[in-house]
Amino acid sequence: MIRIRVLFGIALVLALPAPSPAQPPTVSLNTPMSPPTWALLQRHLLKANAAACREFFDRYFDERGWLLCVERWGGDDGPDDAIENLTDWPILHALGGADDILRMYKKAWEGHLRQYTLAKTTHVPFGKDGMYYKEFPVTMDWLHNGEGLVVFNLQGLSDPSDRMFQQRVRRYAGFYMNEDPDAPNYDPKHKIIKSMFNGSRGPLLRKATALDWAGDPIEVGNRFKLGHGERTYQEMLDHFKDYNDIVGDHPQNLMATCLAANAYMLAHEPKYKAWLLEYADAWLERMKANGGIIPSNVGLDGKIGSSAGGKWYGGVYGWGFSVIVPQTGKLAHRNGHDRAMIGFMNAYLLTGDDKYLDGWRKQIDIVNSHKKTVNGQTSYPHMYGDQGWYDYKPQKYAHGALDIYYSTMKSGDRGSVPANRWLDYLDGKSPTYPETALRADLERLRQRVAAMRKDTTTPDTRLADDPLRLNPCSVESMIELAMGGLPPKNRGKLLFARLRYFDPEKRRAGLPDDVAALIEKLTADEVTVALVNTNPLAARRVTVQGGAYGEHRLVEATLGGLSVPVNAAFVDVRLAPGAGGRVTLKMRRYANPPTLRMPFDS
Repeated sequence: MIRIRVLFGIALVLALPAPSPAQPPTVSLNTPMSPPTWALLQRHLLKANAAACREFFDRYFDERGWLLCVERWGGDDGPDDAIENLTDWPILHALGGADDILRMYKKAWEGHLRQYTLAKTTHVPFGKDGMYYKEFPVTMDWLHNGEGLVVFNLQGLSDPSDRMFQQRVRRYAGFYMNEDPDAPNYDPKHKIIKSMFNGSRGPLLRKATALDWAGDPIEVGNRFKLGHGERTYQEMLDHFKDYNDIVGDHPQNLMATCLAANAYMLAHEPKYKAWLLEYADAWLERMKANGGIIPSNVGLDGKIGSSAGGKWYGGVYGWGFSVIVPQTGKLAHRNGHDRAMIGFMNAYLLTGDDKYLDGWRKQIDIVNSHKKTVNGQTSYPHMYGDQGWYDYKPQKYAHGALDIYYSTMKSGDRGSVPANRWLDYLDGKSPTYPETALRADLERLRQRVAAMRKDTTTPDTRLADDPLRLNPCSVESMIELAMGGLPPKNRGKLLFARLRYFDPEKRRAGLPDDVAALIEKLTADEVTVALVNTNPLAARRVTVQGGAYGEHRLVEATLGGLSVPVNAAFVDVRLAPGAGGRVTLKMRRYANPPTLRMPFDS
């Protein structure tokens, strides 16, 4: 049975009984409207991004999908940088970017896997048989492993049915669940990943050397311009000379949970969720045992700090990791514990349990409680060493604060978040933000393409990270404005978004042709989105999903004061030619198990 009601030119269509996943409830927007500037800017930005990415791909990748560069291993420049050059390309396609964006980034993914499997080190021991093994880094830290997964970890947004993707995500997750005898990375007794260096050949259970980090000797001189500013290979070694204490677990390793989360979202196999939560829970317990602060080293015996001289703050990228920059002689503070928040967010995605946020919430308060006055100004610590808290700055310690507030939408969490124009816009305080942000992304794109066209490097004078600064893909504004999401950047994170869109006619992810979306308001249980069909001649249809992975259940849709029950993860919206309107969706967040399945999949 079909019921239709019309109110002020808006038709609300409700199919009864409740629709199946392949037949979502439907609402229609029939009110004609002149397309607002933000809508035209969104459509222009999607088109410009696609054109710029094509030019970038043609310039820096060959017909095999190989990056045209000198292949190296290392923390300065390595396999992770090759594919990191395509940061945000999966998001571009998932937003509605051209179909060839998906083809290009998949080709580059396949190409770089082969390229760096064949590439071998001559001096670094664990890379002598190939920098990749079983299509994964042999052993490296998760700052770099995460950067190398910026494409793969988000491929499921657009192409979850790809057989190779499904095989790989299960294999990769298995490296951290002791399913592969070549990769005994995890100790289930102590619930630790045994080393900061881990991968498809297992953990590195000795102190790391500068060579392990810097890679094989390389000619520098006038040939290469190194990303950290080193002028000689010796300075590359000097950069990493203190990067030694890598044995034992480190908070960075929580980033590995992205693999288990993706594997779980394929078919909801319980083992992936169980491992992810077991590992996240173990870190929560360590925080409690350490006075509310996440330790940066857990030894092989499961004891906090036991592989770093008994210091909870010890180890590479630890709370006390401050090193000298060789080319300047200045002290640099490199505390990498904050990436642990990625793992806690993954646990929250799977459970909606506030305990995975509360530990970090309390840590923020504890760190900031150690404030003091420096030169007449209240300052807050960001490091901890033998001398206690140090590296005081006027800015509060706020790592993870935006993630927490975004997840809870509680006013009590808002106060910990630094100034943020997007949040100000959602609070009604920055009405010009949408146009400003979209124009800023267009300008960023323009500048990068201009710089790319002036690039004089050749494949034999180019390192894998050289094109990073030229990647034109610019979609952060649309992640915020269209999806109500947090830009994953180059961390290898999953996507956290309030809404996502699908084209049911083409059966693909993303906004259909001519359709634009602007999220105007977010609360804990509601989202208000403006939808516009910029095409004055043809109707359009868009499926709106609650959450990046269908984790939010849409309860009802309200248009023009009339509400329609939904009770599904998604709703279909039909837009008449040149029509638009505002839809308020009431939802229960984190009520559904997250999934990579698309709404039109049976």
